[in-house]
Amino acid sequence: MDFSRRDFLKATTLALGTAAILPSWVYEAQAMTVAFIEVNKDALADVALATAKKLGASYADIRISRYRMENVSTRERQVLNVSSGQNFGFGVRVLINGTWGFAGSPIVTADEVKRVTTEAAAIARANSAIQRKKIELVPTPKVTATWKSSFDRDPFDVPSDEKTAMLLKINEAALGVKGVSFVTSNLSSVNEQKYLATSDGSRIDQYIIRTNPSFSVTAVDRASGDFQAVNSLRQAQQIGFEYMTKHDWAAEAKTAAEHAVMKLTAKAVTPGKYDLVLHPSHLFLTIHESVGHSTELDRAMLWEANYAGTSFLTPDKTGKLQFGSKMVNFVADRTQPQGMATVGFDDEAVPGQSWDIVKNGIFVDWQTTRDTAKIVGHNKSYGCLHADSWGSVPFPRMPNVSLQPAKENVSQDDLISGVDKGILIFGRGSYSIDQQRYNFQFGGQTFWEIKGGKVVGMLKDVAYQSKTTDFWGALDGLGGQATYEMPGSPNDGKGEPGQSNSVSHGCPPARFRNINVLNTASGPSAGAMEDHE
Repeated sequence: MDFSRRDFLKATTLALGTAAILPSWVYEAQAMTVAFIEVNKDALADVALATAKKLGASYADIRISRYRMENVSTRERQVLNVSSGQNFGFGVRVLINGTWGFAGSPIVTADEVKRVTTEAAAIARANSAIQRKKIELVPTPKVTATWKSSFDRDPFDVPSDEKTAMLLKINEAALGVKGVSFVTSNLSSVNEQKYLATSDGSRIDQYIIRTNPSFSVTAVDRASGDFQAVNSLRQAQQIGFEYMTKHDWAAEAKTAAEHAVMKLTAKAVTPGKYDLVLHPSHLFLTIHESVGHSTELDRAMLWEANYAGTSFLTPDKTGKLQFGSKMVNFVADRTQPQGMATVGFDDEAVPGQSWDIVKNGIFVDWQTTRDTAKIVGHNKSYGCLHADSWGSVPFPRMPNVSLQPAKENVSQDDLISGVDKGILIFGRGSYSIDQQRYNFQFGGQTFWEIKGGKVVGMLKDVAYQSKTTDFWGALDGLGGQATYEMPGSPNDGKGEPGQSNSVSHGCPPARFRNINVLNTASGPSAGAMEDHE
């Protein structure tokens, strides 16, 4: 931030026009923005770290953060809502007697920083009475850095009229298809600004933009009373407003509308064993639930059991368990372009990096933080600490976990050509997975029957069931690099109290042999169970 309060007020006055007609949230946003620009973050960090040291902390850090959120929603030919908000505050974490203490406040002053740091220290001392084992941190280099995510156009600088016009254009494309009765579209934007200072000497500023366009199209057969919906296949990305022009959302909406109409007369699936070809728009969610969550080390250590279960994986299985076929390679990564969990540094100054989770089908490593790395014999963290707000306790969160494509130039059609009896699945649907991330069931958006190596028509009421290691063991085909996509989710729930994390899972289309498929209209339905996404 290199402009003054006067510059900011001048710019906002010119942009917003006559103040008398502005809603109250605009004034609140202006005041909060000015506060974030003018506050001397380094000086406040000095207060927190000096106070923590005086109170006996062996380690301390402070995050001073500002979060901006905006949402624009439409339905058919009308704008439903345009909302904007932000929050600004700080959180202090201290380690005393091998025990964490944390406290935060939206009042960002030196006196409040000192008070909150003292409170965090008192909490750490109280917690130490029941701490079974002292926390030890692995080292990380001292860093002074500024990092900004990659984007061409900041969505918070784009006029609302331009955003609503693009959404209404999406709606119009879908409404042009006969049989479509309803369409909604939405554009959500998030700006995360974080300043981090640690007692190890790190001082880091980060500025992150995430954009999430979406739509849903519903076709209705009024004679029968049946209705079918298809949602957008593209997912959230760490990208700016240019996402709205780099992808043809109107063309996708028109295709979605045609598919929604087709679903009204699609053939219901016959339960049984099928080969599956799963498109990245669908497969990313299966990766998230069965691989991303099962390889979280805190989950395997039973620290997450109260909220969303544990994991079938345990540290003794590292380097030994056959997680999938030899074609299965998963990489955890906080550096992938447009990945929702991509950062310069995590919330304890560990740089973004990538590492193998599953290598040639063998489970080889975990997601770690500075206080969990030693559990699996590591002398460094992989940088997986994150908090969703200045007022939230940082704890282990998922990086981007991605399935690597084939080295050869394999297309989706190549995968389909090797299937005699199968189903091609697009899009995320309802799902269910057990407390250990092992037994699961997944639906989707659209389903296409494959016979003799060709797609022959649409199916409906499809869901598949499997066990994590059986499922990934059944993978025998991967698309090449040209088929690789990077879908993301902005709302990965975890923790108690709950927090939300943004994460992506890159993958190519993939083929799985002999998977159990059921008809959801005649059997138990698949409902979202564990992640509250």
